[in-house]
Amino acid sequence: MTRRWWILAGALLGAALVPLLLGGTGLFERLRNFPGSLLAVMLGMVLLGWNLNALRLRLLLGRRQLGQRRAFGIVVATEFAICATPGGAGGPLTLMALLMRQGVAPAKGTATYAVEQLTDLLFFACALVGVLIYALTHALNAHIANLLGFSVALLIGVMVLLALLGRFHRQVFLLNGWLVTRLGMKQARKRRWARKVLSFRNALVDCFRLPRRVLLAVFGLTTLHWLLRFSVLYLTLQGLGSELAWAWTFLVQLLALTAGQLSLLPGGAGSAELASAALLTPMVGKSTTAAAIVIWRFVTYYFYLIAGAPVFLHLAGRPLLHRLMPSRQA
Repeated sequence: MTRRWWILAGALLGAALVPLLLGGTGLFERLRNFPGSLLAVMLGMVLLGWNLNALRLRLLLGRRQLGQRRAFGIVVATEFAICATPGGAGGPLTLMALLMRQGVAPAKGTATYAVEQLTDLLFFACALVGVLIYALTHALNAHIANLLGFSVALLIGVMVLLALLGRFHRQVFLLNGWLVTRLGMKQARKRRWARKVLSFRNALVDCFRLPRRVLLAVFGLTTLHWLLRFSVLYLTLQGLGSELAWAWTFLVQLLALTAGQLSLLPGGAGSAELASAALLTPMVGKSTTAAAIVIWRFVTYYFYLIAGAPVFLHLAGRPLLHRLMPSRQA
């Protein structure tokens, strides 16, 4: 096995150990009593969310350029690559490679991915505002208040950074040019990279120049997708007999997934479980937290790997898989 496969296997093992150690022998009893119909509903929500993202992709590219079935496959394969690679780095590469096979230029594919990420960030900003309004009308304990304060500070920091990058992007380009010159990059290669960066910038501007109704539809689909995705933990706790407001489950998932991304482990495996355990345990107890983590991560992570692997291999093939997970011989 390659080093990256060992990292993925180790992360998955660590992710499985967290709820086992937290829940003890009672974990399996809680899992057996979980309603199977509710689990099926949550898996259906994931499939619906993928279809919504596929329609979002078609709107950004032009619906005539890409069919819904093909777009759905591209979304599923991209989600698999995000979950299987450190920090989700394989996601953009997979999306661009699959879109290139549909005749989409690399700059357009990269810009489309960037717009998707920006609409996701806009949803999180709006959702946090809603959670903040909800919090102001309800009594908060110190634990939830700290979660909310950290989430707001984190999102504000990201948005300020992106705003500065957009405002001073020309200066950033010039600084990058100066840095690569100092590093000794040849002029021909530097011009080639400059053309790629400018092509990406122009493609990004073209995306933002789409009709307003299209951009609103893209944001609406983003909102529906994330509402489905962030309702999984809430429904999981309901099925386990625990009452916790949707707003607080949203905060737990947001911070746990952020911790997973910062860990640079594939899909945040292990770190997301640890973070969610630390955040949920004071609110619902150890046994419920352990069972909730297993079910939540199965629906929103392991199912992505199980369902996405065959789709990825069918659409992308082994060459791209070897590119994401290079062998030692390579």
